[in-house]
Amino acid sequence: MDRVAIAKWGGIFVLAAAIVVIIWQWPHWRASAAAGSAYAARITCSCRYVEGRSAESCARDIADDASLVSIVESPEERAITGSVPLLGRATAQFKPGYGCLMQQD
Repeated sequence: MDRVAIAKWGGIFVLAAAIVVIIWQWPHWRASAAAGSAYAARITCSCRYVEGRSAESCARDIADDASLVSIVESPEERAITGSVPLLGRATAQFKPGYGCLMQQD
């Protein structure tokens, strides 16, 4: 075989191996993203609506633990949504007398 053929088959092998790893790890990544999103939403909701702290202060609480989670606040609903693109999403909403409760998304 010449070098071009070896490089071609090597590239195909690397691509196939990457696809196998993605398929194999996808359920784990989704579960981790769902848990991280729920954690970040619940902690941020409690920080904002139970403790009454600023958004910047609350962001520091989850910065190291859930760095890939994006937080969106809905002040009119008193809700926080945490999400990891394509993998997971969770919403916690403040209910007076109950605190922050996780919502079904």
